[in-house]
Amino acid sequence: MSESELPTPSNRILATLPPADLQRLWPSLKPIELPFRQSIQTPGDVISAAHFVESGFVSMIITLQDGDGAEVGLVGNEGMLGLPLLYGTDRSDIEGMVQHAGIALQLEAEAFAEALDWSPTLRRQVLLYAMAHHQQVARTAACNGRHHTEQRLARWLLMAHDRVDGRGFAITHELLSMMLGVRRAGVTVAAGSLQRAGLIRYERGHLEITNRHGLEAAACECYSAVLQEAQRLTGRGRG
Repeated sequence: MSESELPTPSNRILATLPPADLQRLWPSLKPIELPFRQSIQTPGDVISAAHFVESGFVSMIITLQDGDGAEVGLVGNEGMLGLPLLYGTDRSDIEGMVQHAGIALQLEAEAFAEALDWSPTLRRQVLLYAMAHHQQVARTAACNGRHHTEQRLARWLLMAHDRVDGRGFAITHELLSMMLGVRRAGVTVAAGSLQRAGLIRYERGHLEITNRHGLEAAACECYSAVLQEAQRLTGRGRG
């Protein structure tokens, strides 16, 4: 495949590569489906490949000994799963669960390691993304500990919205309670408040944002802080 025939990846890390680097890497990238609720990264299992998300999004979840879990980050087409491979390890205690179905480009671990060596641009972009993701995780920890459920829910919905190209998405109160690390009753109250304010529409497990500007105003400062830091590091904003 010539450079002129190369498709343009939706994944923003891959989209930054020089045409010659993308042409060399492309034959090793395998498109795979990301089915809803599938674990792409399982705690303790060997991470055999990096996954560059093209569409949909994946929740990074920590599960405690009592079975309770909480989301610590989101990955959409701005990033990738398999960051431990960047640091020379092949395991993590964080689960990567698909929350909105989509597509990823899979790159085997050995090919990923080799590509980091021969493509300085890929190495730099993955490192910058890793830093942006770290900032998201750190901000999520602070947010979950200090801000009200309604603010946190607004933040999460905005982050999800950024990664589904403005479309609605399937979600349940039970799932949101795990994402935010709060009881289901708290999510129900918070979602009801946002719906009564005309910011979202939620019906039968499907949620749509009806007033994006209003939802941004309802969210805590953590949403804009993560967005600004990602833009500073990678030059890319939403999603």
